[in-house]
Amino acid sequence: MDPELKSALERIAQALERLAPPNAAPPSFDGARLFRHDPGTGAFHPAPDYPLGLDSLVGVERQKQRFLANLQRFAAGLPFNHALLWGVRGTGKSSLAKAAFMQVASDSPTLRLVEVDRDQVTALPALFDQLRPRPERFVVLCDDLSFEEGAQAAKALKSALEGGVSGPPANVLFVATSNRRHLMPRTSTEDRGALAAAEDAEEEVSVSDRFGLSIGFPPMDQATYLAAVQGYADRFGLASPELDRRALQWAQLRGGRSGRVAWQFIRDLAGELGKPLPL
Repeated sequence: MDPELKSALERIAQALERLAPPNAAPPSFDGARLFRHDPGTGAFHPAPDYPLGLDSLVGVERQKQRFLANLQRFAAGLPFNHALLWGVRGTGKSSLAKAAFMQVASDSPTLRLVEVDRDQVTALPALFDQLRPRPERFVVLCDDLSFEEGAQAAKALKSALEGGVSGPPANVLFVATSNRRHLMPRTSTEDRGALAAAEDAEEEVSVSDRFGLSIGFPPMDQATYLAAVQGYADRFGLASPELDRRALQWAQLRGGRSGRVAWQFIRDLAGELGKPLPL
């Protein structure tokens, strides 16, 4: 080769190496147990521990037992199922997932929780591949999951749960919460052809079938709602005359009873009494 040409090629190669971005440092999961994933940068941002204890959640004992048992098996390296927590809003689906994680993580030092945004479901396959070789075990949580943009996100989630030819990561447990049992889209089908709408619906229903553990959260009745209020009041040392009456009035103003409404009432009461709360 001509020496001048060789020298020119070497200079070009060196310039390209300088222009190339440096290899990204592997993520660190030290120093925290909860993280938020940013698919744009690939970063994992640490978050503080979830402060609400699992025993604070009232009226969902059956749901707690089923979810906790599956999570404990996952943490121990035993067979497990991906979990879908579905039901009416405010019934404690997300709180249960995080509180149960904190309880199990206290005895499982390699357990981590990574929260992903529902609008970034299409990035799940890449995220799962990134977590696959890690020594930690990850609960990947997607809160309030729905398919606003049709079947594309549903296909991405199904691909992530099935894992392609390599199979799903053994160190990842995917947990989704949703107000819909079958994760149906909220968009109207009137602007689509009947066949296309039916195909999209079939695609999205098929995703819910990939969750081996499906746990429903029914509406909260009055007795359970008052028990939740009393449980929170006892836990945080809050005393008020006619607590039940005030709690029911609060629920009426809020338009319904739920664990979230009970907690909002307790926050208002704690503020009135000048007492701090963990959230």
